[in-house]
Amino acid sequence: MISIEKADTPLHGTIKVPGDKSISHRAVMFSSLSTGDTHITGFLNGADCLSTIDCFRRLGVNIEVDDEACEVTVHGKGLHGLKSENTVPLYTGNSGTTTRIISGILAPQQFTTILSGDDSVNQRPMKRIIEPLSKMGADIKSKNDNGCAPLIIKGSKLQGITWKSAVASAQVKSAVICAGLYADSDTTVIEPALSRDHTERMLSSLGAHITTTKEADGYHVTVSPADVLISVGDIAVPGDISSAAFFMVAALIVPGSEVLLENVGVNPTRSGIIDVLKDMGGNIELTNNRTVAGEPVADIVVKYSSLHGTTIYGDMIPALIDELPVIAVAAAFADGTTTIKDAAELRVKESDRIDAVVEGLASMGADIEALEDGMIIHGVAPDSINASANKCGCGNVVNGGAINNYALHGARISCHKDHRIAMSFAVCALAADGTTILDDETCVNISYPGFFKDLVKIHSITK
Repeated sequence: MISIEKADTPLHGTIKVPGDKSISHRAVMFSSLSTGDTHITGFLNGADCLSTIDCFRRLGVNIEVDDEACEVTVHGKGLHGLKSENTVPLYTGNSGTTTRIISGILAPQQFTTILSGDDSVNQRPMKRIIEPLSKMGADIKSKNDNGCAPLIIKGSKLQGITWKSAVASAQVKSAVICAGLYADSDTTVIEPALSRDHTERMLSSLGAHITTTKEADGYHVTVSPADVLISVGDIAVPGDISSAAFFMVAALIVPGSEVLLENVGVNPTRSGIIDVLKDMGGNIELTNNRTVAGEPVADIVVKYSSLHGTTIYGDMIPALIDELPVIAVAAAFADGTTTIKDAAELRVKESDRIDAVVEGLASMGADIEALEDGMIIHGVAPDSINASANKCGCGNVVNGGAINNYALHGARISCHKDHRIAMSFAVCALAADGTTILDDETCVNISYPGFFKDLVKIHSITK
């Protein structure tokens, strides 16, 4: 449990967020399937990525980890070098990314594996990978016959297919692409919108042949069978924009703030948060733009801004799905209404993030309602709050034990063991009157173990 006070001074400082979670996962997975050694810097030492390392170690890959330096060395075994010793079951923890992508890697191996995660992962939908992999010839079944993990995967020969995915999901796409490396012909995934493309970028750098084209029915991503992947030697993981998002919103909603976020990945399939916050009136500048290991990277300067409502929907969603909870926080402090729709995927994350966000913001006094596929937030900008308070003479204060109607106020928040919910409400607490209590701060270790230490750099909190 942790208590966070409203920031009574502007937020100022420089933050270097941890390595990108999506890229860290893939760096370990694909380096394991390569020939030669790979040195990974900027690796995210979060629980999810450590689950990936544990799985590949148990599949016979020698992986060395320097926790302090955030560096990992993978001694690749090649596409056909994984072993079955000590693999039943493989435990993926809380990582849906590990569970889904590794399924595509295990499907063509010549051994049987049981794949299982924690209670949350074992409730997340796996039919979306079971169906395309089965069509390729994989023998993959839900152990409890409920479309969820644990999964029983018996290695099989695979054939190339064309699969039209109902959702734009990088995890689904990546699972099928990985299986396609072992298939007897080309495999194509058709997405309604382009999901994050870290898999395509990294596998291409290792020698895989992957193309992406935009067609009338969606984005076609095609992978050809591969005989070998060749290690690039070094992979530098940029900072995670999903982690940077929390400090971006914090700087935007706490008056007078200015925060510099260094070395952040700004891959266009991930940077929707920047586009949306700018559209809401956010003062955000990208500087020192560069390319690192095939990924676009920049430093990001964010200054306090008067935000206004917007509508987030359709093709915008895949590029910011993980950032929607903290975008909802920004919307609560914006002038006017923000509508988020076409985001039903939020309901099958580590928690039902629609209900978790609506429940938390409502308890803090926000005017918010849940939709089946999103939410509607009627925000009130701080400038409007202060103007209204001055006009009525009541001020933005606590009177008679009750917070006035013009501001969000502190509350006790259930994090639902979801790292992004916990960090979103830590940010919200900085601009809400009084004290906010998070019931479980430890869940941030999934993606950002040092989050609260970095928060202290720009704002003092009470634990």
